[in-house]
Amino acid sequence: MHDKALGEVRKVVVHDGHSGPKEIGVGPEFLSWLTDPKLNGGGALFDFGCYGADLMTWLMDGERPQTVTAVTQQIKPDVYPRVDDEATIILTYPKAQAIVQASWNWPFERKDMEVYGQKGYAITVRRDDIRVRRGGNSNQQESREEQIAAKPLPAPYDNSLSYLRAVLVDGMKPDGPSSLEINLTVTEILDAARRSAATGKTIPLPASR
Repeated sequence: MHDKALGEVRKVVVHDGHSGPKEIGVGPEFLSWLTDPKLNGGGALFDFGCYGADLMTWLMDGERPQTVTAVTQQIKPDVYPRVDDEATIILTYPKAQAIVQASWNWPFERKDMEVYGQKGYAITVRRDDIRVRRGGNSNQQESREEQIAAKPLPAPYDNSLSYLRAVLVDGMKPDGPSSLEINLTVTEILDAARRSAATGKTIPLPASR
């Protein structure tokens, strides 16, 4: 997307989560932290909303959203009585919108996204493939979707432990979606999302920090 092959970003939809941390058998220490509203900040909203907020901020070259609107639910209050297990975040920009769907209620694990630009779209398929349709010509009906393999990430980005070592041991500066600047914006988005869900109001963000 950064080479503008699909034109400017217009809409991004991110699906993240699984059937729930308890359901998939995470360890008791991690489960206790995930379901503590003071330690983790929220349930599915913070656990999986962070990925979509991070990806959208990166796709928008660090641009902050104008508004943040969020809705959360406790679909399984008997399992997660202290935090939400279902969340949807809507981010608006002058010419784009993101919808982040974070859930502990998917029937299976999900980590996929849809990116729609002025001239086409790209939809991830599991880990290694992408469905792409390009337009932008005078005869849109001739544009056909194709499925292509995603380009492999170069080292050390291809492995989380290798990347961590490069930062901690080799002195590599975190960049891209892992950069400090982007993640400060992500933290502000999540905080605004929590306030929006609690108050039922859309939260505006200032143009600059």
